[in-house]
Amino acid sequence: MTAIENMLTRRSVRAYKSDMVPKEIIEKIAEAGTYAATGMNRQSPIIIAVTNKELRDRLSAMNAKIMGTDTDPFYGAPVVLIVLADKSMPTYLYDSSLVMGNLMLAAHAYGVDSCWIHRAKEEFEIAEGKEILASLGITGDYEGIGHCILGYAQTEPAPASPRKENYVYFVE
Repeated sequence: MTAIENMLTRRSVRAYKSDMVPKEIIEKIAEAGTYAATGMNRQSPIIIAVTNKELRDRLSAMNAKIMGTDTDPFYGAPVVLIVLADKSMPTYLYDSSLVMGNLMLAAHAYGVDSCWIHRAKEEFEIAEGKEILASLGITGDYEGIGHCILGYAQTEPAPASPRKENYVYFVE
């Protein structure tokens, strides 16, 4: 599959099987995230790869509470890649967004489904989130940017919606 074809066929998935993604595939997806462009190559983001069910479920509960629901905001996905970024870098938000894009595109290239889940910012601003980072030995002033959930779709993803009119303007 070409890079362009990969971009055009990737879809966000919101219902996952419980099957675990092989560790070697998770490592390759995470590595692709580390090759995202960053401002002046400062590499402000970090990625936390969570396959531990207890921590995954704890993060899900935190996220659900922030969202105001009791349903799993990770849609049953067994893997959560958390992207955080060093807030002292002026481009941290952009850098981390590119990491999220790389993670989702790499997942698709390896036959793994994904979705960007928000509320990481709020999760890691509260004491419980800070405690999780500290327990992992992560220090610094990090902001949660997003969760890239990974797994295998329960059903075939829907085709892409038509692109809106006037998405691109050409100035010649």
